[in-house]
Amino acid sequence: MTTEPETTETETTPTAPVEGLAPVRPDSPTFEDLGVRPETVAALADDGFIRTFAIQEYALPIAMRGTDLIGQAPTGTGKTLGFGIPLLEAVVTPRDPAGPVGDGRPQALVVVPTRELGLQVARDISRAGRTRGVRVLAIYGGVAYEPQTEALAKGVEIVVGTPGRLLDLAKGRQLKLDQIRQLVLDEADRMLDLGFLEDVEKILAMLPQQRQTMLFSATMPEPIVALARRFLSRPVTIHAGHDSRTGPSPQTRQIIYRTHPLNKLEIVARILQAGGRGLTMIFTRTKRNADRVAEDLDFRGFAAAAVHGDLGQSARERALRAFRAGKVDVLVATDVAARGLDVTGVTHVINYDCPDDPDQYTHRIGRTGRAGASGVAVTFVDWEDMPRWRLIDKSLGLELPDPPETYHTSPHLLTDLGIAGSVTGTLPSAERTRVGLSAEVEVDLGGGRRRTGGRARRASTSDGGGAQPKTPRRRRRRIGEATGSTVDQSTVDGPAADTSTVEAAAESAAAKPRRRRRRRGGRSAGGTDTAA
Repeated sequence: MTTEPETTETETTPTAPVEGLAPVRPDSPTFEDLGVRPETVAALADDGFIRTFAIQEYALPIAMRGTDLIGQAPTGTGKTLGFGIPLLEAVVTPRDPAGPVGDGRPQALVVVPTRELGLQVARDISRAGRTRGVRVLAIYGGVAYEPQTEALAKGVEIVVGTPGRLLDLAKGRQLKLDQIRQLVLDEADRMLDLGFLEDVEKILAMLPQQRQTMLFSATMPEPIVALARRFLSRPVTIHAGHDSRTGPSPQTRQIIYRTHPLNKLEIVARILQAGGRGLTMIFTRTKRNADRVAEDLDFRGFAAAAVHGDLGQSARERALRAFRAGKVDVLVATDVAARGLDVTGVTHVINYDCPDDPDQYTHRIGRTGRAGASGVAVTFVDWEDMPRWRLIDKSLGLELPDPPETYHTSPHLLTDLGIAGSVTGTLPSAERTRVGLSAEVEVDLGGGRRRTGGRARRASTSDGGGAQPKTPRRRRRRIGEATGSTVDQSTVDGPAADTSTVEAAAESAAAKPRRRRRRRGGRSAGGTDTAA
């Protein structure tokens, strides 16, 4: 691929409803109509996908020709299959008559901003390619390297990964990129927000020049536009679905309440007993608040679990598995789960804390009202949040600048959400039918974070690289206290110091008898201290 200084864009604006806006049109083309392989069509049909959503209808013919593509579409519009099917069409597997390519090195790469999105994308592509035996591997930080490097050594066709871990494995030559013929940058604006753009550019520089590149982003800030101009060749641009400018899905009913912080939990407990409520996601601003709300709801009888950045990857995946399986029906999360998490059956989203901006609001409540289903989004606005909310309201054109003051005793709360007047702030015992988070086994993925003294310690970087072990100062102090001696700091504090150095210094100090100065009648006397 030759990099063009100018980007030529052909804009195609679909008029058809898309996933999250309305059901698929009866006259929309099928995957078979668009020339998708029969094996892939069969796999999609098994999952209930026959006809295409708008972004798939317009993206597939372009992408399957090998043309570079820019898709401006948010999550929940079917874009994963929009780029996933062209990848499946192009890769060659050991089962294909043409035989495997090379020695099992990856042929396609999808770069995503978060672990949750990476797992979701890998799962969707793998299901669509299962009839052909396409091997799809998710690579992300926070877990051990060994399972990922072993899978790469066995051979994969498509790799889906976060920038940090991809870069680590590429630099270590466990991930070979010389056979990559297709690249997808998914949610590029989110990667910009998280500061991954520099890592993404380093990965792009490692790839072959002759390749197809597809970029998907809900918004197109200037750095993303510059990235597209540098690394895409004459891309076709497609706009589909709703974003922060057009607003959330019209299938989502939006309810805004002005609430007092001390009354929020009582209101939530009643919303969770609304008629027709299915799986529910609650978003908080802080990790501590996510833990507190989940614990309080659990105490009140609701099957709740928390997901946030201080949890190890195995704990996060355990909570998400339990949520998808229905073992818990309330997931309390920070914005780490606001994008890239696609769970069927989410009927209610609650913004426990007011979002910071229109994008955050749109992405949070986009967890419901997906694939043509209806949903309910409830947002709590504190008195101090009113200026922020009015900016969000004006930007999205919601025309709700002054939400009604609401408490758990307010009659309109019950009528708005279909809540029976007899409910209380505790779930009755007869309705506690979920088995809860304890029924989901936590799998040890290795290399994650662990809780130590009430704090979460990171055993690897946020997205990949391993951290070098350090000798804790607190441990050195304990050694000195235990032996009654002072360890020479020059022995243990140097850059080459490790645990064995500390232990040796402690043993050496412990071998010498402790000297003590005693005073008798105002006079000091030296001597060896003996045990009393």
